[in-house]
Amino acid sequence: MDGEEKTPTSVPKSADVVIVGTGHGGAQAAIALRQQGHEGSILMIGRDSSPPYERPPLSKEYLAGDKPFERIMIRPEKFWADKGIDLALGRGVSAIDPMRHEVTLSDGTKIGYRKLIWSGGGDPRRLPCPGAGLRGVFYIRDKRDADAMMDALADGPRKAVVIGGGYIGLEAAAVLRKLGCEVTLVEMQKRLLARVAGEELSRFYAEEHRRQGVDVRLEAGVEEILGEDEGRVTGVRLAGGEEISCDMVVVGVGIVPAVAPLIAAGAAGSNGVDVDFCCRTTLDDIYAIGDCAAHANPFADSAVIRLESVQNAHDMANTVARAIMGEKEPYNALPWFWSNQYDLKLQTAGLSLGYDETVLRGDPATRKFTVVYLKEGKPIAFDCVNTMKDYVQGRKLLERGVEKVDRDLLADPEVPLKELM
Repeated sequence: MDGEEKTPTSVPKSADVVIVGTGHGGAQAAIALRQQGHEGSILMIGRDSSPPYERPPLSKEYLAGDKPFERIMIRPEKFWADKGIDLALGRGVSAIDPMRHEVTLSDGTKIGYRKLIWSGGGDPRRLPCPGAGLRGVFYIRDKRDADAMMDALADGPRKAVVIGGGYIGLEAAAVLRKLGCEVTLVEMQKRLLARVAGEELSRFYAEEHRRQGVDVRLEAGVEEILGEDEGRVTGVRLAGGEEISCDMVVVGVGIVPAVAPLIAAGAAGSNGVDVDFCCRTTLDDIYAIGDCAAHANPFADSAVIRLESVQNAHDMANTVARAIMGEKEPYNALPWFWSNQYDLKLQTAGLSLGYDETVLRGDPATRKFTVVYLKEGKPIAFDCVNTMKDYVQGRKLLERGVEKVDRDLLADPEVPLKELM
């Protein structure tokens, strides 16, 4: 299976469980239902024309050419048929009728459901500036986006501007440098990773990308994407008037939760769609999981947040599968994330929201260190750069809810974190 565009095939008129979205959350929900003994029909609906595959490698190993499509598929294509899981690919859901228990597809097809699991994720946030629609402006949401970038790079290295200093932008910048491109990275905030990490990590990654040859521009807004008459990108104009020439622009400025049909059907939600402890929306028999699901997270002092991570989608899917099978166990999974850039492996455990102090374990100059985030003396998150042992033991420390730690011992990389439990 090469993942190329397919003509949509016929779909059932109804299913016991309809799953909207074929990413990590949707795929895991279907798998978990079968593992827990669900014998009814399952239908997965996805806008993507390819069978379920992993999204994180799109901006890393897949874009770099290190992993072919077959190696990022969540399961071989034959798996879904063997498990009696129907796939309706190349279609989106345009409307939901919660009274009739029915969804309407983008082609007008109506499908009934007993239970509906919404795992629609999000769409890349688009640039609001002039020129954002020019050829050569790329977003990375799905395989087609990554393939288009790879096609553009097929003739050799390019001059690229990456807009956005979050993980997607940084990962794309790292891959483009690996492929020999000249890269300028533009970020509006005062530092990279400003929304998700502390200053130590931001400073380290800014220095690392500059060391790798990336021109990192901070506190720099984009005023316009410049182009030729043929509609192709030629450069980027910054808010101060400076123009940076390029023939490729990669945009990574966040996502917009894909929940419009749910909200139109009456589901509660402002930033995504609201769900309860079992991932139920306010609509009967409709659940939501993954990037688009706003939930009260126990590792964020029960603040209502969305988590854009594979872990969150996977664990929410398991929670929903159990709930449908009659086991209502609250979602209570420790958040974790990862990012690969150059030869650096960042692993994060916990959420650093609201931290008031950081402790540094190790020396960033060695490219092997950990940042520990504390709130009123309690560890709440770990950012581990090339320190797998700290990540594994840090997760256990957070799961146990250790309230206080000795800061001197915490700062000593020779002291295993397990000794602080």
